[in-house]
Amino acid sequence: MQARPARQRQRIDGDEVRVDKVGNLYVVATPIGNLADMVPRALAVLQQVNWIAAEDTRHSGRLLDHFGIDTPMIPYHDHSDTRQSQRLLDLLVQGSDIALISDAGTPLISDPGYRLVRDARALGVGIIPVPGPCAAIVALSAAGLPSDRFAFEGFLPAKSRQRRKVLESLQSETRTLIFYEAPHRVLVSLEDMATLFGHGREALLARELTKAHETLIFAPLEVLIERVREDGNQQRGEIVVIVRGAETALEAYDDAEAVRILSLLMAELPLKQAAALAAKITGGSKNDLYQRALALKD
Repeated sequence: MQARPARQRQRIDGDEVRVDKVGNLYVVATPIGNLADMVPRALAVLQQVNWIAAEDTRHSGRLLDHFGIDTPMIPYHDHSDTRQSQRLLDLLVQGSDIALISDAGTPLISDPGYRLVRDARALGVGIIPVPGPCAAIVALSAAGLPSDRFAFEGFLPAKSRQRRKVLESLQSETRTLIFYEAPHRVLVSLEDMATLFGHGREALLARELTKAHETLIFAPLEVLIERVREDGNQQRGEIVVIVRGAETALEAYDDAEAVRILSLLMAELPLKQAAALAAKITGGSKNDLYQRALALKD
């Protein structure tokens, strides 16, 4: 498919007056599932730009076909080689308008694009956001947890030890926490959250948002884990997990102190005895502390 010609550019050259103008980079949100969520402005931009930079051209091709859009696509993701990125930057500098889209939702939110946006801005290219769906915000809107302050953590590390280290660093976080998670890791991630945040911490599992099999399950982490363990369907599709933050800074401090005491006792006692004694000293849950002891041992 041939690219649409870049708009006419003129340049000051001797006695001839010309105006030189670079193109614009549009950061365009697309539906996360339900195609009816496509906003009119996004459709207009995708129809009018010279090129569309897409994370997966085959996946995005189905979206464009649905809306009858024939704008040519160029594959782009943050792991593209420098030649591909430079090609897009050259087109922008030469006057072409480009729309950046991801496979679903808003680009740059745990999706490709930030390097291209940064480099394009440095060249004087106009950056124009075209807002639309974002799975993290959609899930937060349905969580019923404090939304005046929240922290988006994206995907947790795949390896257990690194994942627990990240979660441990968030134990004292009082803001509502938002995570994306892969379906094959959601159960172990929820179990690690329960171990490090407490089994009674409230959370929302939001799965397949806006799609036919959308499910929203709000419950304490220990209940959520059982639901996911018993129902294999909850380990499929695209998943967002929203977790209530620590209620107060004092609660967060006490929680960290309980883990510190538990660690000291574990050096001298068997796990069960260490957890039981730590529970008596701190007033915490013996079961929670035992689960934490297992995590610390691993």
